[in-house]
Amino acid sequence: MVTQEENYNQTMTAIRKGEIIEIAIENMAYGGRGIGRLDGLVVFVKGGIPGDRIKARIYKKKKDYAEAGMVELISPSPDREDAPCPYFGYCGGCQWQNVAYEKQLEFKREHVQEPLERIGGIKDVTVRPVIPSENRFAYRNKMEFSFSDRRWYLPEEFDVDKRRDEVALGLHVPGTYQKVIDIEACLLQQETGNRILNMVSEYVKNSGIPVYGLKSHQGFWRFLMIRYSVAFDEWMVNLVTSEERLEYVQPLSDLLVRRFDGIKTVVNNINSRGASIAVGEKEAVLYGDGYIRDRIGGFTFQISANSFFQTNSRGAGQLYETMAAYAEIEGSETVLDLYSGTGTIPIFLADRVRSVTGIEISRSATTDAVRNAEENGVENCRFICGDIREKLADITFRPDLLIIDPPRAGMHKDVLAGAMALSPEKIVYISCNPATLARDLSEMSNGYEILEIQPVDMFPHTYHVEAVAKLAFRS
Repeated sequence: MVTQEENYNQTMTAIRKGEIIEIAIENMAYGGRGIGRLDGLVVFVKGGIPGDRIKARIYKKKKDYAEAGMVELISPSPDREDAPCPYFGYCGGCQWQNVAYEKQLEFKREHVQEPLERIGGIKDVTVRPVIPSENRFAYRNKMEFSFSDRRWYLPEEFDVDKRRDEVALGLHVPGTYQKVIDIEACLLQQETGNRILNMVSEYVKNSGIPVYGLKSHQGFWRFLMIRYSVAFDEWMVNLVTSEERLEYVQPLSDLLVRRFDGIKTVVNNINSRGASIAVGEKEAVLYGDGYIRDRIGGFTFQISANSFFQTNSRGAGQLYETMAAYAEIEGSETVLDLYSGTGTIPIFLADRVRSVTGIEISRSATTDAVRNAEENGVENCRFICGDIREKLADITFRPDLLIIDPPRAGMHKDVLAGAMALSPEKIVYISCNPATLARDLSEMSNGYEILEIQPVDMFPHTYHVEAVAKLAFRS
């Protein structure tokens, strides 16, 4: 009699890279791939949706799992929809345009809940249904497009006659750092943003000035970053180049300003380093003041090219209202906000509490935070610029409320230890990564009760989700 373990080992031995299998998709993994099982073997399938039955080709085989890509849809899931974007499935921006939105929200709730027990060992914590995004498309206020001298062609572009040049301005193919799809429009940004994208693309391709090669590290044009203010209908264009050449960028800036009335500023970030990031060592303002303004709630915020600001402005309002509700503010609280960015959270809370102190490592973001407080007439916020690991030691008061909104990597262990040493009465933790949320909450659960978690969808058609956790000191 063949045991289950023997059958599993036989399955692993039998499956080979390149083989086509037939499989039913049962679950959705964090990251956007469907999960199926073949005689007990877990198979992650790109493009699969729970409820699908498909044929898939194995492209990676490991000891405990395999990875595959969909070859043929035998029978579709009832939650499958037609994706409206022609780049869907090739571009890495969206993973779930082909999934009914209500089902996306269910997956996101599961992706917040599941790591709590698996990673954090946390049980019986209420994870509420996800708050949906007000807008499902055109919700992003910031888009970053890459130039490349190695354009990636869609299947319908394989015709040699269409390969007029290799220059591309668009979004990366997942898993590649140098290949970029030439994008005409992204449905996640406003239509004017797409018109700006096309004008810049056409100008650069006709300029005779080479784009930057990620392998050769030669060339001039590197990134196009576009920011949009929903509240004021203002646009920022950030041209990121490898060197400072005003004679190259100023004519493009002038053309953009003439063509688009809504452009309030154009800046040029110069990044001469090899690192593929759209942040320069220096910045030149080509037009306007070098920033735009946007609103969250009743407050106006100044946003520079390299400052962090929530990419879904209306969703940020929902996120911060959730944070404020979880804080159960009475009006006399002293608040400490870690990773305070451009001051959005401190200013949002300012008129509800006694005082707020924000700590942020970015100098430009801290400068924006101070200006934002002044512009909003806020006088009970102060902002400390520096490494949180070091600056926490300078905090001499016990905060009534601690707000934590870290990057995807979560809290550094020294920051977490320093925050816990302050013993705040209440903590609200905002996370964009369920795995690091679970890890950090596990450490914090020694001294705090985790009361509940509210996910908020700020990124429709992607697997990304924000989550707000409410914690209370164990007295």
